[in-house]
Amino acid sequence: MSRSPFRSPFRSPLRSPLRSVSQALSGAPSPSDASPSFAPERRRWLIAAAALSLGALSACSVMTPAPAPATAPTAEPDLPTPVTPKPIPKPPRIGLALGGGAARGFAHIGVIQVLEENGIKVDLVCGTSAGSLVGALYAAGRNGKELQTVAESMDEGAITDWTFPMRGLIRGEALARYVRQMTGNRGLEQLPLPLGIVATDLGDGSPILFRQGDVGTAVRASSAVPAVFQPVKIGNREYVDGGLVAPVPVRFARQMGAELVIAVDIGEPPDPKIPGDAMRMLMQTFSIMGKSINQYELQGADVVLRPKLDGFSGADFTTRRRAIALGREVATAMLPEIRKKIAAKTR
Repeated sequence: MSRSPFRSPFRSPLRSPLRSVSQALSGAPSPSDASPSFAPERRRWLIAAAALSLGALSACSVMTPAPAPATAPTAEPDLPTPVTPKPIPKPPRIGLALGGGAARGFAHIGVIQVLEENGIKVDLVCGTSAGSLVGALYAAGRNGKELQTVAESMDEGAITDWTFPMRGLIRGEALARYVRQMTGNRGLEQLPLPLGIVATDLGDGSPILFRQGDVGTAVRASSAVPAVFQPVKIGNREYVDGGLVAPVPVRFARQMGAELVIAVDIGEPPDPKIPGDAMRMLMQTFSIMGKSINQYELQGADVVLRPKLDGFSGADFTTRRRAIALGREVATAMLPEIRKKIAAKTR
């Protein structure tokens, strides 16, 4: 039975790709190439397929991974150079030692004003007698201008309570009440600025530095001039004017921690004319004694300010404005010396 020259349309005309490719490359005729109708077309198709296969194989064998682009060496970043911060200059602790002198004490206010206006910060204040009164108002938070307002409106009658003259003409309680009112009824330890007040123990003559307790009582004790004010009893001890032991309390300002002390001496020098009455004789005695003690006390101060209060009486409250102006005058004149001393002790 002879085979028909025509294939069934349902049989695949393709053979194994590898066999067809090898036959096409070798030129050997495929059994299916005998068909006259399909031979030329199949041969072209097989040759094209073989070429594509060879090209793909060739590309696979030739292509190699491209080398990674060379990276330039990275320079080490400049590390910051550590800089040691310079220490902030530390000025010395400044203590203000305000001396006694009754109405001459208004000069303390002028000194405080000049220090404030020139940026000189006071770290603590220590006062005797009139200096304790000004110091208390200052430590309570009043600035120089406010102190002047208080001084100009002060009625000396409001702080004077006369009594039967047995141990003193003035009791002193009115002064204590006034101080309590002006300092807000706070204790010494509660004031914004550290305050020390010096008085004298009447029993043994030793000094006492008040740092705690009622401000009014401490000022009253420090201002209790013997025979003028009655002694002040605190506990079982009695105290009188601190000017008997420290007319300008320099050493006590040091004791409180001052590294630089600005002392204000408003003491009344002895009167060349011998006084004729008993009261003036007593005041002359205090002046002589205070001058002697101050020669020792003021040696410990860095700067001493002496307002030119010649002719000013400690009992004359009408000169308060002039006293303030003279305090400003001496403080302004001594500013270069004050700044020099501060700079020398600044670390």
